[in-house]
Amino acid sequence: MPRITPLPSDEATPEIQAAFEAHVTDYPGSRITNMKATLGRSVLAFQVYMQWYPLYEEVKKIVGDRLAYLFAHAISEGANCPLCTTFFRRIIIDNGERPEDLQLTDSEQTLIDFGSAIAQNKGEIPDELFAPIAERYTDQQLVILVAFAGQMIATNVFNNVLEVTIDEYLYPYLPLTQP
Repeated sequence: MPRITPLPSDEATPEIQAAFEAHVTDYPGSRITNMKATLGRSVLAFQVYMQWYPLYEEVKKIVGDRLAYLFAHAISEGANCPLCTTFFRRIIIDNGERPEDLQLTDSEQTLIDFGSAIAQNKGEIPDELFAPIAERYTDQQLVILVAFAGQMIATNVFNNVLEVTIDEYLYPYLPLTQP
């Protein structure tokens, strides 16, 4: 049971309705999920959290679509966020892979480990994990990757603290067993 219920559409102010419509227009294929409807209780909070999308687009430019969603999944799993982990499981599965049996190159695994460690260790990354990332990416790219990880963790925290309910469209993507 969520700690704060998602904003019912009939209670949305004209300002939040406009923000919802702009979001769905700007990001085709997106929808107003339980998380976004909960954020809708504050238009500013909604706008801030929706900056995840342009940051994610920058991550995709750096590492490609596949590694971007695997990076986000690793962060969400590291933060123990059931909603976000399931969201990215959907993307992984819909792209023909099994989240439990990913085939990764060494450099892909290094980025996945980096993302997971950021979430698990509250940003404290040992030099031996950071060094290969710093060798592979420019300073600008590192700033984007770490900023995205922080935004992803903020999303994880929001969903975990408020116990945002997993959307029904994600139910088929839940793991068969829960931790």
